[in-house]
Amino acid sequence: MPSSAEYWCNQIADALLHKHWSLATAESCTGGMIAAACTDLAGSSRWFDSGFVSYSNQAKTDMLGVPSLLIEQHGAVSEPVARAMALGALHHSAAQVALSVTGIAGPSGGSFDKPVGTVWFAWATPACTHSECILFDGDRLSVRNQTLLHSIKTLHSILISTT
Repeated sequence: MPSSAEYWCNQIADALLHKHWSLATAESCTGGMIAAACTDLAGSSRWFDSGFVSYSNQAKTDMLGVPSLLIEQHGAVSEPVARAMALGALHHSAAQVALSVTGIAGPSGGSFDKPVGTVWFAWATPACTHSECILFDGDRLSVRNQTLLHSIKTLHSILISTT
């Protein structure tokens, strides 16, 4: 199975164009890497709507409408916040599908409950929202790159299974 971001972004582009949909991203730990990988492709303006880099908790609230109480109760790296980020990206864009990532890339910032490498993902479509948590190994760059690839591979799977 191919493992390059360019390959998966091309697959996403084809699926989105077929559906006449566009994509919005809401990124924390990747700092815009997903949006950059998507917009590296020529013609991405036909299927990529917007990218939100909401690194701070305040940005998650201000840009995406994530309730600050949700962040206080669950932490920024949590399923409820990842889901709220994806839904916020849909609400604050013209896109029909959104993906979000929030995690701890390291080397510091981890805890017993949420060690370095913990990443929450969410993908929102008009029909439903999917979420998942993965614990990645490796250094900061490795965690961020694995997050990028997992987010777009899974998005592709969701797109081809959505009618």
